[in-house]
Amino acid sequence: MRRIIVFSGLSVIIVLSGILALSCSLRHDDSILPVRGFCISAPAPEHIERFVRFIDEELAPRDVNVIVLMVQYGYRYKSHPELADPSGLSESDVKQLVEVCRKNNIRLIPQVNLLGHQSWAERTGKLLSAYPEFDETPEVEMPEKYKWPNKDSLYCKSYCPLHPDVHQIVFDIVDEICDVFESDAFHAGMDEVFYIGRCTRCAGHNRAELFADEVNRIRDHLALRNRELWIWGDRLIDGHTSGTGGWEGSFNGTWPAIEMIKKDIVICDWHYEHAHKTAPLFAEKGLRVITCPWRNPSVAVKQTRMIRHFRKRSDATIKENYQGMMQTVWSGNNRFLDSFYNPDQSEKKSEAACFRALFKEINRVK
Repeated sequence: MRRIIVFSGLSVIIVLSGILALSCSLRHDDSILPVRGFCISAPAPEHIERFVRFIDEELAPRDVNVIVLMVQYGYRYKSHPELADPSGLSESDVKQLVEVCRKNNIRLIPQVNLLGHQSWAERTGKLLSAYPEFDETPEVEMPEKYKWPNKDSLYCKSYCPLHPDVHQIVFDIVDEICDVFESDAFHAGMDEVFYIGRCTRCAGHNRAELFADEVNRIRDHLALRNRELWIWGDRLIDGHTSGTGGWEGSFNGTWPAIEMIKKDIVICDWHYEHAHKTAPLFAEKGLRVITCPWRNPSVAVKQTRMIRHFRKRSDATIKENYQGMMQTVWSGNNRFLDSFYNPDQSEKKSEAACFRALFKEINRVK
């Protein structure tokens, strides 16, 4: 017998509200885009609560499931206090981030730049300031006022990967930051390494082999504790033949390292002004790849559609290597939040606009 159920107006509202709440709580189908990431520098301690709210109120509802947090030396390291920023994050600060990410099923991955990016503009970074003997190019002096291009082709300094003492120091830092973040992965940076194969130890060595050996050494160390290595992908792309140029690709001979690195390393393939079709370069080599935009909304949308296309059209052995998308932010944590909450409508290109467009496209298909 057919049953007729009569609801009061209030009951209908309650039922409909429950259905709406249920539909809003449904998570993204990971088979479409397994990684939906967000990469940003760590907040200053005084801005921790603001960033925690942003994770809770903005990232989680958009189904962000990975945060790469660029910590560098902005943590009060106990293993090497000489490298610690005394005004950096404390352990209790980090635990607030760990907790909000755990609550929202977000994988939290710390980053410390290894090999390259050991200086910036006129400033030498913590590692080479404390241990100048690790410098790959000690003859290159830091300028009083930085300009590019310059006679030394200085962009950022590198440490020497063959120095006998460097890994003891950097691996202490890696282990400590991974432990405090309770992370199962670590992002080592390794982008834009322009100085390699230059010092007396490294001169004459094949640069691709030097780069690959350093990547594999970091990977092997992380694997001892069942942790995964993530790196940026630009040094593994031939900048000449790919059309990416010498920043998003390599002009200094490191790109053949793509054949030498271990296949369980995750590649973050960043391209900011054009949707270069470089993801297949990594996927077809057996490497998992994540495509990373920055501030151009239209490029981010094209890249997302491109990754979806690759996943749909690839056979089963290649499909899962196309892992997804990750928004990158380079303006700083608090500055990004300022622009996100108070957007300049006249700006067609901005990190905040790109972030909104990227996740609107990602969540267009769940």
